[in-house]
Amino acid sequence: MAEFVRIYEENPNPKEIDKVVTVLKNGGLIIYPTDTVYGLGCDITNLKALERVARIKQISLEKSNFSFVCHDLSNLSDYVKQINTTTFKILKRALPGPYTFILPGSKSLPNPFKKKKTVGIRIPNNNIALDIVKKLGNPIISTSIRDDDEIIEYTTDPELILEKWDNLVDLVIDGGYGDNEPSTVIDLSEEEPVIVREGKGSLEIF
Repeated sequence: MAEFVRIYEENPNPKEIDKVVTVLKNGGLIIYPTDTVYGLGCDITNLKALERVARIKQISLEKSNFSFVCHDLSNLSDYVKQINTTTFKILKRALPGPYTFILPGSKSLPNPFKKKKTVGIRIPNNNIALDIVKKLGNPIISTSIRDDDEIIEYTTDPELILEKWDNLVDLVIDGGYGDNEPSTVIDLSEEEPVIVREGKGSLEIF
């Protein structure tokens, strides 16, 4: 049975955030709100937890395209090769916000992602998500629970999310109704930016 925790986005309660972080540190999986859709996440440094997420998504960890949810741009140097000023300016303008930026991966990526040429970075404009990664001290990996074949409420209404995911995860956060529009994905790993998916984030950041 997953724990169900109500956290208010305007002013997340530090005690509740601590509870979530303890679950993550113990290798647990969480479902949490972002500025787009609810996400499934775990501690990026916990291999067993990463493998559980990959199993749920029915993919091998090495082939997965999970996003790294960071607290701010200071985390980037751990996972991303040095980026140029233009790229940095785009990131500064857009984040925190409903974007996933694909950037060249660095040599210091966690083991399962070592062979990856690129990584997807997310800094969502949501205080709950940001407080969790800040308190945890490193990113969480994240994948959307949105499913095109499903009734929307099962990915936006926290109580129905709990009903569906109860036996798969350790904790579900009720952060209010979620959105059903995913993040805009922009590939900044080459010379020219490439729009991979148009979502909630405006393209007027260039």
